[in-house]
Amino acid sequence: MTQTTLLLVEDDANLADGLLASLEQNGYKCLYADCAGKVEALWADADLVVLDRQLPEGDSMDWLPTWKKIKDVPVIMLTAMVSVRDRVGGLDSGATDYMTKPFAEAELLARIRVHLRKPVSEEDVDSDDIVVGTLRINLSTRGVICSQSEVILTRTEFDLLAFLARNAGRVFTRDELLDQVWGYNHYPTTRTVDTHVLQLRQKLPEIDIETLRGVGYRMKVQ
Repeated sequence: MTQTTLLLVEDDANLADGLLASLEQNGYKCLYADCAGKVEALWADADLVVLDRQLPEGDSMDWLPTWKKIKDVPVIMLTAMVSVRDRVGGLDSGATDYMTKPFAEAELLARIRVHLRKPVSEEDVDSDDIVVGTLRINLSTRGVICSQSEVILTRTEFDLLAFLARNAGRVFTRDELLDQVWGYNHYPTTRTVDTHVLQLRQKLPEIDIETLRGVGYRMKVQ
């Protein structure tokens, strides 16, 4: 079995030493960068990134969209910035998750396991295609075709689209979508669902992902 590789980006040497030891004890191969300048060379080799927000060169949120273009991997942002505005900013910049310092290592490890978990169950793979109107989703190849044109999605956009399409017509609250797509119940903010729905609407304008005010979202059956 191929060993999972994590990239830790953290400028606090003492914190980094403890985290690296804990991650390696839990079976992960670890890469390490203590500043933004070292990240780009390591990013493509990582399966998941644990990213300190405040780096010597500035706010890692500013570089995250560029780094994710190298490879779209889950990113858990660590920071002492705890306001709702800070959390929303981190998630909107491309972070998959947001944890505030101080934090429990056991919780970080649990979140890493969640974000590395295969999003599609084996029983779902039995039927490779989900078809809703002009939309065709292939679960095996993670390909999306709409009106005979290929649509490029990020990992999370694909997972959210596939879940809504598989359950077309059903209404889901934001918390239910966070639980089903992101993998656990207590996410820092439900704003991340709104952001990903907006991105899907921009990339797939022909697909009707309906907002039910005060309730949540559903993909309308076409």
